[in-house]
Amino acid sequence: MTESVVRGDAAEVDDGPEYAIDFRASPERYRHTDDERGAFKVEPYKSALLPEWTISDLEGAEEGAAAVFDRYRQYRDADDFVGMDMARKYLQMGWTRALRYAKYPGGRKYDDGEEREPQEWYDEEKREISLVYKARLDEVRDDEAYQHAKRRHRERYGD
Repeated sequence: MTESVVRGDAAEVDDGPEYAIDFRASPERYRHTDDERGAFKVEPYKSALLPEWTISDLEGAEEGAAAVFDRYRQYRDADDFVGMDMARKYLQMGWTRALRYAKYPGGRKYDDGEEREPQEWYDEEKREISLVYKARLDEVRDDEAYQHAKRRHRERYGD
């Protein structure tokens, strides 16, 4: 079997949504996307980051965002772009998911197939949680080391 890069077509393991690839051992298989794709599939990072991540309450989110950001710094220090980018995805996911819950009752953007009108702000605590994650996300996005590692990864392995 010829190994391809991951663009959603990699084999998944039988008992979960993860790709059957160790991306730390095979970073050439990873392709950066600006969105959150792969957050629940890219191992071993998912197993390290998901337990840290939460948007259930403000205190937990503050701890979670700090823990994910600490992981980001560990990956940065290890020159591990895939880990850096996965940490960025978890911070981004904290921001976007909490914001959806802040604007929509139950976090449901659609009701019977129809898009609901957002409420500003339906859940003030979720809005605060979204801001916690957004601040950490901005730190990652603005980090020159992240930008450099992303460019280098693309130069080495393509888009």
